[in-house]
Amino acid sequence: MKAPPLLRGLRGRLLTAFLLVAAVATLTTGALTFREARTGVLQQSQDTVIGQFRDHVNDLAAGLSFPPNQAQLAALATDVARSEPSGNWRVMATYDHLSATSSPKDPFDELRPAMRTAVRSRTATVFQRVTTNGRPALVIGLPVTFGTSLPNVSEPSGLAVFLTVPQTTELSYVQALVPAVERATVPALVLAVLLALLAARGVLRPVRALRGATRSIAEGHLDTRLAVNGTDELADLSRTFNETAAALEGTVAELRRMEARARRFAADVSHELRTPLAATLAVTDILDQNAAHLDPNTATAVRLISEETVKLARLVEDLMEISRFDAGAAGLNLDDIDLAESVRRTLTNRAWLETVDTQLPLPGALRGRVDPRRLDVIVANLVGNALRHGELPVRLRLSVEDHPGTGGRQAVIEVLDSGPGIPDSVLPHVFDRFYKSDTARTRTEGSGLGLAITAENVHLHGGTIRAANGPEGGAVFTVELPLGQGESDPEPAMESHP
Repeated sequence: MKAPPLLRGLRGRLLTAFLLVAAVATLTTGALTFREARTGVLQQSQDTVIGQFRDHVNDLAAGLSFPPNQAQLAALATDVARSEPSGNWRVMATYDHLSATSSPKDPFDELRPAMRTAVRSRTATVFQRVTTNGRPALVIGLPVTFGTSLPNVSEPSGLAVFLTVPQTTELSYVQALVPAVERATVPALVLAVLLALLAARGVLRPVRALRGATRSIAEGHLDTRLAVNGTDELADLSRTFNETAAALEGTVAELRRMEARARRFAADVSHELRTPLAATLAVTDILDQNAAHLDPNTATAVRLISEETVKLARLVEDLMEISRFDAGAAGLNLDDIDLAESVRRTLTNRAWLETVDTQLPLPGALRGRVDPRRLDVIVANLVGNALRHGELPVRLRLSVEDHPGTGGRQAVIEVLDSGPGIPDSVLPHVFDRFYKSDTARTRTEGSGLGLAITAENVHLHGGTIRAANGPEGGAVFTVELPLGQGESDPEPAMESHP
């Protein structure tokens, strides 16, 4: 069973702990106070009664002749009982096998055999609190002694006098203490709650400040710092946070400087390589045209140089494109175009129209406001990647659907191949720059930037791109592009090209 949300929070746990401690302390104090007050009331009553009883017995027993008879015992019991003005004393006097009570035929049920035995064997006063028929009473046993020839030494005479005093009044005093203790406990608990709230607030204030500062750091505000007050553990925590934030700010700043230098270097190198590469490409074009007139070995070398020069030129162009994205200089030249016609043109210009199975809307059925050049790059890179790394048949499907976020329309481009698919460990990295799923493969036909550039172009349009594996095998790349202000049929008619 899970704890309530309040108890799972630090505030709830602190309040609960404070309240438990306060409740235990308050209840314990109330119980001890009640116990001491009860003991004080009963002790005072007991001491008073014992003192009076001893004085009366000593005064009245002095005139007895020993051994006393039944009549003398009855007279002693009656006189002792009458000596108390309240009239609630019941007295019994015993000697040997004789006994008499202040009230005729009083069974004196409160007197226990153990108390009789204790009085016979001692020379001190014995008392006991008992409850008979639901009525509390104090029972006192007093052995009457005679002095001896030795100073301060007494010995039992065999005469014992017992007293029973009801303690109903004392019990009412004790019961009156209960509501008094309860009335004192409630304000104490209320005060404990207020103190707990104040204590929890004082503890949680720096914790809340730390939480806010942590969120600020997570949002990129690395200059966030906490005010350090005091020398306790929370102050040490705030000081440690400030030191960590300062170190993190310095590290991130250095990484950003290094990243900026690396981007500038890549952009500068790519820019500087364009001019000599253009000249090299012109020369390799001439060599390709005359390769048929060269000997086979020279012709092979010329073709190899030409192919590698083309790859290098493509890599330079991709690096420059990536550097523009990194610098934030990439922009959109939006135009209202026929998306299906643009996709056909991309495939035709690269001689892929007969190779790729297409499922496209009819001309004019799907229009959107996109950047034609960047749409060409998106389609070309996805189809080229499928042809290089997948297997035929490669299928391209273009459709339109509702955008789940804006409620508008969006174009959906799907490129599927029939290859082995993408390993699960590679899927999260397919759009990373220069990522190779096979570490043993040091060279590829592409630059290693094609899918990264594709993702950047999609995101520049405000769209999304996903990579997955089809249920029947093969990789599936899905692009979703908002159509902007372009118009399209809700469900455009489609045509397929095997």
